Amino acid sequence: MPKPALQSIHLYPVKALAGPGPGEAVVEPWGLAGDRRWMLVDAAGRMITQRQQRTLALAHAEALPGGGLRCTAPGREPLTVEAPVSGETVPVEVWKDEVEAVPAGPAAAAWFGGYLGAECRLVYLDAPEKRRPLASDWGAPGDTVSFADGFPLLLTTTSSLDALNSLVAQGDHADEGPLPMNRFRPNVVVDGTAPWAEDDWRRVRIGTVDFEAAEPSARCVVTTTDQCTAERGKEPLRTLARHRRFGDRLLFGRNLIPRGVGTIRVGDPFEILG
Repeated sequence: MPKPALQSIHLYPVKALAGPGPGEAVVEPWGLAGDRRWMLVDAAGRMITQRQQRTLALAHAEALPGGGLRCTAPGREPLTVEAPVSGETVPVEVWKDEVEAVPAGPAAAAWFGGYLGAECRLVYLDAPEKRRPLASDWGAPGDTVSFADGFPLLLTTTSSLDALNSLVAQGDHADEGPLPMNRFRPNVVVDGTAPWAEDDWRRVRIGTVDFEAAEPSARCVVTTTDQCTAERGKEPLRTLARHRRFGDRLLFGRNLIPRGVGTIRVGDPFEILG
């Protein structure tokens, strides 16, 4: 088995949209720089994700210098959005967390509303260091997070995906496999570890940056959404329910909390510290 290493990096500038896979990324205390700093919300300020709007899988966002965005989606002209500078915030809801965010303006709202066929707004997290404390028994006082579901980063491993796909191939919906890693929307993908070894990690290092291995990642219907077609199937939830059920949660991947800052690069060594 090769030495463990960082195989790929994934950023999602807008929560729920597709994003780039850069060769390197800067680790900030609240996650990778540029990751999930933007989010769509409905008229009541509640987050909109692929859970409600699966066609968001087909939209793509790229971060621009200065915090802005360039967004594309089927049937729409490209949209460029500047990072808001007004400082005037509105309350939005990410799960049960109320977070102050800056609205992007009517042009972005019209663009996304036209694509989704529903009223919505695009909002920006202008100050992640103070807007959203980490709401978990994991972590430490002062930890914060972006618009990610609950933790700054999500790690997955190629070996666990291979193991999962072997199980999918033995099930009732084998025709849906093998599943690609993008179903799980990770930030970092590691190669060279044993299947499911991440269950037992407590602290890891990528390159020169240390991370606390926090809560395992509970999976939802988004994983059944083909990220290239937006069509939904049964897998991997059927297989996870048989083989990776822990209480009422179906687990794949491990959440991370940075315990340092720096730049990580594809090919960096991956170390298990405890």
